[in-house]
Amino acid sequence: AKRLSGLKQFLRDGIAKSITGIAFNGDPVDSLPGTLNVSFEGAEGEAILLYLDLQGIAVSTGSACASGSLEPSHVLIATGISQERAHGSIRVSMGRETTREDIEYFLEKLVETIKRVRQISSVANEVKHG
Repeated sequence: AKRLSGLKQFLRDGIAKSITGIAFNGDPVDSLPGTLNVSFEGAEGEAILLYLDLQGIAVSTGSACASGSLEPSHVLIATGISQERAHGSIRVSMGRETTREDIEYFLEKLVETIKRVRQISSVANEVKHG
């Protein structure tokens, strides 16, 4: 648990330093050591998931108990966050085999992915509202 908590903090700090328009979901202290949920403004969680999957990275959208659903996490909605923020969230899980190098690779690919997804999203919004 201590090792995973350290990796989680490294991941959290890396996201906060590298990507704007984010919100971490859940209690920063009283939470599982190997799980981090984060929302990205202007990006759909499903699009993030798909682009990361192409890079060999598995993340989830929604809550662990509703895997496979396209609905936003009922757990996040119950905490009072907006539907939009919940739709832009992903859940990152780490385990016994996760290394610091894995987190560094993830951060590199996440930054690229969020940039790409936000660009696509802004183009889609221009077409829809243009």
